[in-house]
Amino acid sequence: MRVIVTRPAAQASPWVQSLEQHGLAAQALPLMEIAPALEATEVTNAWLRLGEAQLVMFVSTNAVEHFFALRPSTAAWPTHTQAGSPGPGTTRALRDAGVPMSQIVEPAHDSPQFDSEALWQALRVQDWQGKSVQMVRGDGGRDWLADTLRAHGADVGFVSAYRRVPPRWDSAAQSQLAEALALPADHLWLFSSSESINHLMAHLRQSAVALPSGARALATHPRIADRAQAAGFAPVWQSLPTVVDVVACIQSIAP
Repeated sequence: MRVIVTRPAAQASPWVQSLEQHGLAAQALPLMEIAPALEATEVTNAWLRLGEAQLVMFVSTNAVEHFFALRPSTAAWPTHTQAGSPGPGTTRALRDAGVPMSQIVEPAHDSPQFDSEALWQALRVQDWQGKSVQMVRGDGGRDWLADTLRAHGADVGFVSAYRRVPPRWDSAAQSQLAEALALPADHLWLFSSSESINHLMAHLRQSAVALPSGARALATHPRIADRAQAAGFAPVWQSLPTVVDVVACIQSIAP
């Protein structure tokens, strides 16, 4: 069974290597591309105002990488500003970018899920009345945490640091897709984003190709699993989004 890693290319390659190191066959088929924001001044202006924020929430590793890529040469992370992370991958990116671990707020390590709801359990003990919060994300996304912080008195703003765009279906990607569709029982789709599923299904509709019966998927969040099921994948398994958990889940599927 070959695992199809659908993350953006920069993240897919390390995942393929990690899965192969655990004895699993894997290949990268990115179903989303990450592009810089069309206007960089929004990020650079956010850096200039960083010291005003009680919290800067990063929705993903991509948010961290693109935000810090535009850091002014004289800017440093303020000593009193917290960095919010929804899970281990984003936390690791923040640490690599130089944010002290003591200033990173993340979900508990034994959380049943790594997402905004889990992060809120760590944030809810603080007083947010009148506090400034910046949400660093792509071009849109879920507003649940922003709405929750606003309901507790915070002044919440958004910073678009990158864009999510559909993948380019070159000949290599087309060949990989054709093989996966022809042999669904020999492949397992690994989804870490509902939007990636949307891009895949849009491409299939445009190509007048149906998802075959028996196409199987592993999703790293319940919402992603629901989207995969709605798209026609069955069965669909769920796992936490760490390599260890994903490997354990795959090994339980195909020992």
